[in-house]
Amino acid sequence: MNKIIVLAVVISIGKFSFAQQKDKAEYIDYKNDFYNEILKSNNKELKVAKKTFKLNPEGKDLPKSVDEFKTVWCNNPLSQGNTGTCWCFSTSSFYESEIYRLTKKEIKLSELYTVYWEYIEKAREFIKTKGESFFGEGSETNAVARMMAIHGMVPAEAYIGKVTETKFHNHAPMFDEMKKVLNEMKTKGDWNETKGIQKITSILDAHIGKAPETVTYDKKKMTPLEFMKNVAKINPDNYVNFMSLMEAPYYTKAAYDVPDNWWNSSDYFNVPLDDFINIIKNALQKGYSISIGGDVSEPGYLPLQDVAMIPSFDIPSEYIDENARQMRFNNGATTDDHAIHLIGYKETPKGWWFLIKDSGSGARNGKNKGYYFYHEDYIKLKMMTITLHKDAVSEEIWKKFKM
Repeated sequence: MNKIIVLAVVISIGKFSFAQQKDKAEYIDYKNDFYNEILKSNNKELKVAKKTFKLNPEGKDLPKSVDEFKTVWCNNPLSQGNTGTCWCFSTSSFYESEIYRLTKKEIKLSELYTVYWEYIEKAREFIKTKGESFFGEGSETNAVARMMAIHGMVPAEAYIGKVTETKFHNHAPMFDEMKKVLNEMKTKGDWNETKGIQKITSILDAHIGKAPETVTYDKKKMTPLEFMKNVAKINPDNYVNFMSLMEAPYYTKAAYDVPDNWWNSSDYFNVPLDDFINIIKNALQKGYSISIGGDVSEPGYLPLQDVAMIPSFDIPSEYIDENARQMRFNNGATTDDHAIHLIGYKETPKGWWFLIKDSGSGARNGKNKGYYFYHEDYIKLKMMTITLHKDAVSEEIWKKFKM
């Protein structure tokens, strides 16, 4: 009889404890104040606060400061302004950290130099495919190495990417002009590549300036390719990309099927989720950083607290696996929203937290301007691809690929 009573009490306590651990959500008035600052600087209409469904973080033990994390060296966060260039800001920051790791040189790279050439190549592909290729503001983290291999890189002082004294980049008018040119070519069936690229180039030159053919560093004049090779010591071939999706066989290369992979890159090494997470953790422990991309539109994504986590009302932590990840990618709950730079980590009894450097406006509304703290569950469920140095990946992983 006593055993039965004790068991009943234990069960009752267990149910009560579980109930206390359930997360709750609320509708809050959220206004992206930093984005409104960007809009105001460009004489655009300000966004009003709107009701947003968000996790209630009350009572949670969350990171409070970047000082809690073990980090790699990186430059200070920089806003991408009113542009769709997170893919380049995050990955350029990643390569700045790589330059420091390899050379101990603190160099600020020009993101807009890469953006310039990426737009030209996007337009070229649109023309070649007679309008079938996707032409948008976004791209993927592996686009940076692809452009660097052709056009090199330049320091920020060599190419600002602005022709007027504006505080923030604003690519909306430029993009609209380029889109108009390409749509007119499609309407008329006029697919003259030479004329089309000339028009796109003139639009870029007018809005963000002509890309430099040479740069000067330490009083030496050189090409962007020479700067990349001899000063930055970066070899684009040394950088690899991983994803974890069930739709392709594991331990093979596959394509990441999203619109911003406009050139249909199939250079992603596809691994099981456990390997995907372990690659990230092991790389950070060895002193490498990572450019990472995925979804940032969840109730557990909290700009005011600088935190991204998965609430129990979405899915309990113990149920986050490859199936949950793939289902959300297939049904559109996980989208290819944003790219960021993963620069640090913190281990706790309730899992790892990762320090994120973010060029987006939402990262500047909390206390840690330009940074986020991602729980490992968020990475597991919502972040889809990574770019990193091949040496950051263990031989054990590479042996599983039959290449």
